[in-house]
Amino acid sequence: MALKIYWGSGSPFAWRVMLTLEVKRLPYESRLLEFSKEEHKSPGYLKLNPRGKVPTLKDGDFALYESLAIMSYLDRKYPDPPIFGTTPQETGLIWREISETDSYLGDPGTKIVRPVFFGKGLEKTEEIQEAATTIRRELKRIDTTLANSAWLVGAEISAADIALFPLIQILLRAASKEAAKPLNLGFSPLAQSYPNIAAWVKRLETIPGYERTYPPHWK
Repeated sequence: MALKIYWGSGSPFAWRVMLTLEVKRLPYESRLLEFSKEEHKSPGYLKLNPRGKVPTLKDGDFALYESLAIMSYLDRKYPDPPIFGTTPQETGLIWREISETDSYLGDPGTKIVRPVFFGKGLEKTEEIQEAATTIRRELKRIDTTLANSAWLVGAEISAADIALFPLIQILLRAASKEAAKPLNLGFSPLAQSYPNIAAWVKRLETIPGYERTYPPHWK
């Protein structure tokens, strides 16, 4: 029975799971939910995910939500290729990178992306600039890491790369919006400010099946 993934266009968390499925070359059934129609709040979907968010994975009678939980489940059930490391040291480093992504890019990113995308809170310039400073500091750290390696941890793509990539893409999309121009966020052009991250993004975009993961409404 094929895996089913319930996702929403533009959700970085759903994007993580979609990338995991493609990296592992797993066949799956795609169920794109339309946020505008509140399909993620429908009674049927809430039975699978009572939080009414995406993504949710269904594997036979088993349903699981939360992106990192799904990624871990898929890696345990389908271990080749591994995305959470092959040694205790690699596993620890991968989880450290994921924790840093969620701790130091997740919340600051939200403070920028939501105002820019939805037009509410743009007047909170001090809060936005503080978030942008935190993000630039993290991007510099990541760029330094990628100066000596094609991937964040180890010689192959891992869950650390998969967890980070959608957040980078959403930050870049936000920075390209007209509403973001007066904010001078300093994220782009990426190739100029963070050349190693820019090269890393291009590597991820060459993953077979990548186009199936790309948010449809961004095209």
